[in-house]
Amino acid sequence: MFIDTHSHLYVAEFDNDREAVIERALAAGVARVVLPDIDATTREAELLLADRYPEIMIPLLGIHPTSINDNYKKELAALEKSLKQRPPGGIGECGVDLYRDKTYYKEQIAAFEWQLHAARSLNLPVIIHSRESLPELFAVLKRQHHNMKGIFHCFPGNTEDARRAIDLGFLLGVGGVVTFKNATTATVVRDVDLQHLVLETDAPYLAPVPHRGARNESAYLPLVAGKIAEIKGVEPSAIADATTRNASRLFSLEH
Repeated sequence: MFIDTHSHLYVAEFDNDREAVIERALAAGVARVVLPDIDATTREAELLLADRYPEIMIPLLGIHPTSINDNYKKELAALEKSLKQRPPGGIGECGVDLYRDKTYYKEQIAAFEWQLHAARSLNLPVIIHSRESLPELFAVLKRQHHNMKGIFHCFPGNTEDARRAIDLGFLLGVGGVVTFKNATTATVVRDVDLQHLVLETDAPYLAPVPHRGARNESAYLPLVAGKIAEIKGVEPSAIADATTRNASRLFSLEH
């Protein structure tokens, strides 16, 4: 059994074959799929999908950092309304993305801090997006870290960064990138104990080898588990068991 802790299965890339994608995921042993939120424009589609497959989908609520701009307070107001209407399985994905544009850095930090507060107040896990922003996020977490829990999605750092994230109480999300040639993630996976790892796809993005460049989907999660097993020198079943146990504990699921 696998849990995909990060999939945007509700986006337009799956509109033509979403049901088939879900069937393939179940056939591959993926029993649960966590749906991180993007923003107010995609939230309805996400929640409709979760309502259609309540035994499979775990919807989160949050604002992706690339959706933050000078209108971010309206996004936060919409998020606050949604949180009051429907308790989610967690908060996110949220964080800071400085890869292409730093224009709204301050606004991203403010929105991230707001969502951390919401997660702490509701005792929910938080899914953190950290593209080109680990130092900034660590600084915020150091100030705001009070009984936080969650996942650093698509963990981008080195082993030292991983230790710091773990010390803050977070799990590391490992996806298709670990299968890429010369990926730093492979070194992190080698050096970190399995109790700190969870599996993810980030579908429709970051498909693992041999599907790199194609649309990603949850059915490819065993490929990620297989690569981790190769790095760790264990059977894939050990990866499935450990990561499912970790995700189940984080999201308060039966395992």
